[in-house]
Amino acid sequence: MTLFLETLIGGLLAGTMYSLVAIGFVLIYKASGVFNFAQGAILLFAALLFVTLLEAGVSFALALVLTVAALVVLAVLIERLVLRPLTHRSPMTLFMATLGLSYVIEGVAQGTMGADVHALNLGIDDVPLFFGDLLISQFDLAAALTAVVLVGVLALLFNKTHTGIALRAVADDTRAALSIGINLHRIWQIVWSVAGVTGLVAGLLWGARQGVQFSLSLVVLKALPVLIIGGFTSIGGAIVGGLIVGAAESLAEAYIGPHIGGGITSWFAYALALVFVYIRPAGIFGQRAIERV
Repeated sequence: MTLFLETLIGGLLAGTMYSLVAIGFVLIYKASGVFNFAQGAILLFAALLFVTLLEAGVSFALALVLTVAALVVLAVLIERLVLRPLTHRSPMTLFMATLGLSYVIEGVAQGTMGADVHALNLGIDDVPLFFGDLLISQFDLAAALTAVVLVGVLALLFNKTHTGIALRAVADDTRAALSIGINLHRIWQIVWSVAGVTGLVAGLLWGARQGVQFSLSLVVLKALPVLIIGGFTSIGGAIVGGLIVGAAESLAEAYIGPHIGGGITSWFAYALALVFVYIRPAGIFGQRAIERV
């Protein structure tokens, strides 16, 4: 039972790392109905810029402020140069635009800041903590707490501010939101900025664990099953989906892996997502689209 609980809790905590990546996708999908393939590149850019500033001698707090400012500028440029000219185009067109954008951001980031692996120390040691007979990672606990705080801040932003209410209106019905004077372009700038900051948080945590490097952008691939399971339109769904994926991977690796030679974590989440596609295509918290014909 101790092994089971350790595996389950460790998986749940690790799942919050997946959730942090998935939240960035949900924010932009809710505001524009577009799957932002560039989120991984933005995550890499944010983490790489932050660690580069640290290595240049900039203090932690100032590096954080400068990185957030750069992400806001990047969001404004993306909206003006990429999204605004494609307003009212099909979601597939916007998706292809974000696909191309991801390569541009990755190329610029690595061209200006290098492609070397950078070690990142956030001051959180990845050491085990004992809770009775249970052994839990201190780093995973910190990541889980970060996810809780981030979700709380986003909940306040969306439910208690005028900007958040406007964002929800755009997500529900873009044409109706435009008819009452909501500035769609400003909303897009804000939501891409928030998604960028979310990507920064996820990038720092993942970078501290496996180093800031090119492969960091591939972390977003693990967000796909999280989104399919939790739903593309729900932040809460991203959290629940991440917890399910993390726990399922850990338990499968511990109890099924030894019988088939291991390596389950590389594919089990996608198999689980495939099951959800059959039984609940919109995800646990997703909303099924209804189109009048």
